[in-house]
Amino acid sequence: MTTILHIASSSNLHTSVSREIGQATVDELQRAHKGAKVITRDLVQNPVPHLTPAFVDVMYTNPDAPELALSRELVGEVLASDILVIEAPMYNFSLPSVLKAWIDHIARKGLTFNYSAVGPEGLLKGKKAILVLGRGGIYSSGPLQAIEHQESYLRAVLGFFGITDIETLAIEGVGYGPEKRAESLAAAKAKIQTLEARHAA
Repeated sequence: MTTILHIASSSNLHTSVSREIGQATVDELQRAHKGAKVITRDLVQNPVPHLTPAFVDVMYTNPDAPELALSRELVGEVLASDILVIEAPMYNFSLPSVLKAWIDHIARKGLTFNYSAVGPEGLLKGKKAILVLGRGGIYSSGPLQAIEHQESYLRAVLGFFGITDIETLAIEGVGYGPEKRAESLAAAKAKIQTLEARHAA
């Protein structure tokens, strides 16, 4: 059975394009994978705390410490999943801090990555990720591309964990008016249909 891990991180609970397209993506994946299990982590409605000194004190010395209980739970969800659907609106050219906090909790040596004599090795190989990215401007090309630290960061950190099968649904230019917003949403929904075909069981 396929397991889908659905991560939501937009503080806009009502009109977020990343939430809208993210849910549509999960719905299509469920249609493609009959009986799929979905694990949902809404990092806004149920925030993950930022790392504390107590967490850092034990993260390398005592992996069973109670301070790491939530981290172990979050890592367990990632390990159990086959496909990650990560919704990320662009906040100030990068990620919401709640999503960064989640990444900090799952970046665990010996669980999601390791170091060897030849360098780092990702331990999450074989998983797929779909990035659902909301952006007020156009960052995939043009003059703003140089300050895009949203998709580039997510691809880098997921790659560090060993996840290299990554697809992106970018909903761009939604701040440029209702017509551009509608156009971007329509394009993302059309692309979801191609995702369903590629991810079908």
